[in-house]
Amino acid sequence: MNNPEKVRVLFCCLGNICRSPTAHGVLQHLVDRRGLADRVLVDSCGTGHWHVGEAPDARAAAEAARRGYDLGDLRARQVCPADFDAFDYILAMDRANLADLEAMRPATFAGHLGLLLEFSEGVAVDEVPDPYHGGDDGFSHVLDLVERASEGLLAALAREGRLDDAHSQQ
Repeated sequence: MNNPEKVRVLFCCLGNICRSPTAHGVLQHLVDRRGLADRVLVDSCGTGHWHVGEAPDARAAAEAARRGYDLGDLRARQVCPADFDAFDYILAMDRANLADLEAMRPATFAGHLGLLLEFSEGVAVDEVPDPYHGGDDGFSHVLDLVERASEGLLAALAREGRLDDAHSQQ
């Protein structure tokens, strides 16, 4: 490995109860399964304050559980200025949240601020849609997108020399 420093990843959506905790749970599962917990720190947040302290949406948690991901310990929190010092990658679920993050971004932030789906190859969309006001199938679609992007993120980190290639592809 070229860089032994832990990679710190923060996912961000609007309320931190659907999309970003789903991404948090998926990436954490992959990190744990591949023995990368000492190399990658995962967290999630929302740009809004409405759900601070709440567990993920029951529909998101149920769909995640169907695929083997546990969101049970996650609680919503709001993004704060200190996150720009604490994280290397801050990944928004959509352009509106990315714009909010860009408005908060300090000039000293040297990390990667972008959309999660930029790490997905072969996906026709660049935003993870908000399933909150839709039906249950929206949560399945979010998981499809997040799983693919999480795999792509780990592969990108390995290409950058931030992870051991052997663990990032298991």
